[in-house]
Amino acid sequence: MQDNHKINATITPKRSMEMLSQREVLLLKKTGEGSLYDIFRSCSLAILSVGSECDDAKVLLAQHKDFEIEIKQQDRGLRLHLINAPLSAFVDGEMIASTREMLFSCLRDLVFTQAKQILNPLQLDDSEDITNYVFRLLRNSNTLEAGKLPNIVVCWGGHSIKREEYEYTKAVGHELGLRSLNICTGCGPGAMKGPMKGATISHAKQRVTDARYIGLTEPGIIAAEAPNPIVNELVIMPDIEKRLEAFVRLGHGIIIFPGGAGTSEELLYILGILLHPDNKDIPFPLILTGPKSSEQYFQQLHEFINTTLGFEAQQRYKIIIDDPDQVSKEMKQGLLLVEQYRTKNQDAYHYNWAIKIAHDFQMPFDPTHKNMSNLRLYKDMPTHELAANLRRAFSGIVAGNVKAQGIVEIEKHGPYEISGDPSIMDPLDKLLNAFVYQGRMKLPGTKYTPCYKVKSQTVSKSKQSKSNTSK
Repeated sequence: MQDNHKINATITPKRSMEMLSQREVLLLKKTGEGSLYDIFRSCSLAILSVGSECDDAKVLLAQHKDFEIEIKQQDRGLRLHLINAPLSAFVDGEMIASTREMLFSCLRDLVFTQAKQILNPLQLDDSEDITNYVFRLLRNSNTLEAGKLPNIVVCWGGHSIKREEYEYTKAVGHELGLRSLNICTGCGPGAMKGPMKGATISHAKQRVTDARYIGLTEPGIIAAEAPNPIVNELVIMPDIEKRLEAFVRLGHGIIIFPGGAGTSEELLYILGILLHPDNKDIPFPLILTGPKSSEQYFQQLHEFINTTLGFEAQQRYKIIIDDPDQVSKEMKQGLLLVEQYRTKNQDAYHYNWAIKIAHDFQMPFDPTHKNMSNLRLYKDMPTHELAANLRRAFSGIVAGNVKAQGIVEIEKHGPYEISGDPSIMDPLDKLLNAFVYQGRMKLPGTKYTPCYKVKSQTVSKSKQSKSNTSK
């Protein structure tokens, strides 16, 4: 007997992915050689579960053990057969339009990245090759729009935020929309949904009929941050590093709202890039903002940046508290400088080719216990290199918090151990404890058990040969 909360259905493509080769179909089948079925199933389940209060991929999969998805390739086109799919994705037996679009966007991106890598393996060891690969991924998803003036604002922030903070992200999004700016986020709930929701109202007021709500995610995190239904352009990048690079290459400015480990990872990523000597003169507006109640949060983050990366890093961003109108005005002015710079230097508006992203920021980091313990976190390192390793530390914490593979590793081997200079470890531990106390590690009402231990080392290892932490 079928569960009243589940449904069987067959759907056809909407906007993306109308045909596959026979080899690609085989790779997506449950029993195919080198099968991508498991990753396709988990990503699809996350999309079908939009609105779920669960931020644990392992729990979500356990709740839907009987969910299956089958590829039906016929001469007249592609169809997906869903077995025991969440009923919440349907209305009167018809799949919700945004869910249908995102489901086939997922299929499109997995075929282009994962299946293509199996069929024609790519060697992406060169920084320039990686940047070109990110370009091709975005072009394949029709995300790049040539000729349009810079108007994409990336909004970062936590999926687990307080109601007042969420309402503030909506207010900022509303102001951005009044200025006809488009929104790009990590596509999940919380601070990733709020700006989009606020902008939908102001876009309607301004009669903007082609508004863009771009969501960038990756397979390992999508189940913890299922796309919100406002997203009308979903792109699934192959890993977190290419996702982060896509934000910087595609967006023209960044606003950071309150968040937890993932938001800190993103801040450290962009600061590490902006601190690279080659990027000294490239305009890239970066604003940290939240309601009055978040002022202490930003002060803690600001102090952490000063202690670890120094005063120069603090000069690359502005902190604006409780003033959505001013945030939008500052961003609009910053985008004008971006436009002027790219016009003068004949750089594309649709893809930020000029900015230098060092190889350390591009190579995928596998957060194993060994790699986490081998991270080099010492004060006598070049600042942008320290930022890269701090970013990896936070990336590992995100994996241990919400990614299925990371959660399993923590269950098997216990918490990650992160060590380095006391002058870095002490403020890191203080910041993480504040995130736990403020409930920023998991969704509200969920008990949090730290997946990490922070240890201090008095002897610097920064001059020793580098550990290979990217394998």
